[in-house]
Amino acid sequence: MAPSDVAMTVKLYLGDCLDVIRDMPTSSVDFIMTDPPYGHNNNNGDLIQRREAALGRGPHGEARGITNDGIEANDLFRAVLPEIARVLKPGACCCCCCGGGGPDPQFARWSLWIDETPGLEFKQMVVWDKGPMGMGWHYRRSYETVLVAQRIGAACAWYDETKRIENIIRPGQWGARKIIPSAQQHPTEKPWQLAAHFIRLHTKPGDVVLDPFMGSGAFGDAAIRERRNFIGIEIDPTYYAMAQRRIADAQMQPSLDGML
Repeated sequence: MAPSDVAMTVKLYLGDCLDVIRDMPTSSVDFIMTDPPYGHNNNNGDLIQRREAALGRGPHGEARGITNDGIEANDLFRAVLPEIARVLKPGACCCCCCGGGGPDPQFARWSLWIDETPGLEFKQMVVWDKGPMGMGWHYRRSYETVLVAQRIGAACAWYDETKRIENIIRPGQWGARKIIPSAQQHPTEKPWQLAAHFIRLHTKPGDVVLDPFMGSGAFGDAAIRERRNFIGIEIDPTYYAMAQRRIADAQMQPSLDGML
């Protein structure tokens, strides 16, 4: 069956991801791509909100905080890991965005928690080099990480044939370019091309992609463009509504399957 002939389904849920995932069947998901809250209280009085003012380019924007983006973020991530392991098919992967650098080495702690979760194993940390200059003042943050976990029990689902995939994504590679979010976007918006890169590596057209922390739907956008079925969960009604509109628009776009 050609990619353009694959019938796609989309299921979006407004609610707590733990409640939704616990009702999902075991081994029902081919791939997870997600961007959980890091616990940085982003866009709630921080530099993301005050960026324009800090750079002398005008007043700062309105605070639009992210649910569970305080100290509870680490507990939430750890709590969802067993459910991620349960719903993934053997050999399927979860690619999870995470912070990079310090002073809190979150990527190291989350990687260890992945490895400690029954049914999961830590596979790789991919560095997404967003390009200069990142936020901050000393050692400005110009990269984030993507932690790759694999459900044990089968060979890794891997569809690249080039044998040239590195664990670093260079600035602009695969079309993944840094986003400075506008007021109409999620405060930690990621480019859909970032998700599309991993979706192509770990899935085939018609597979099921899950995003438990959907935000405004960038990864759902990628899944639809790549002709994958999509399940998205978001707890914030504002961002959920953004995701609904964005994914509806993506369903009207032509397939990008095979574009590198």
